[in-house]
Amino acid sequence: MRLSLTAERRIDAPPEAVFALALDSERFPALFPGYGPIPALKRITPLAPPAVGALRSLENSDGSKLMERITELDPPRLHAYTLSGLRPPLAWLAREGHARWEFEGDRSDGGDATRVAWRYEFELTSPLAWPLAAPLLRGCMRAAMARCLERMAQALEGAWRGERR
Repeated sequence: MRLSLTAERRIDAPPEAVFALALDSERFPALFPGYGPIPALKRITPLAPPAVGALRSLENSDGSKLMERITELDPPRLHAYTLSGLRPPLAWLAREGHARWEFEGDRSDGGDATRVAWRYEFELTSPLAWPLAAPLLRGCMRAAMARCLERMAQALEGAWRGERR
């Protein structure tokens, strides 16, 4: 059984800049503050250059460590990965998460912007996990994702406006 989440946002910066920030191991951790029981991201350590099959080690603010394995990579349009190594209590509810970031250019207002869709599909440990997993992930993880996209927009929009002047 799977549980799907989506967070979307328009960011006033070109797809190349938004894509680069989403994969930036140095800058991205500060942009994911977590929410409720979802911990903030503290550190990302790439174990190989970005490519399909490459691994990244993640350290969270609660001391937990996770692993990301890139499953799709098509710069600057797509980045997908599998998140594993969840620890309790989330590990009791979900085995792993499958994330997919899509970046689409948006010139609807004449500017150079990007529509970002960040989707997560969590593989639940059992159908019995649904009553606890659904409110936790839909409420807290989706909020963490939305906050992250907002921070990405703040980081990029100011810098991008400065470059265009």
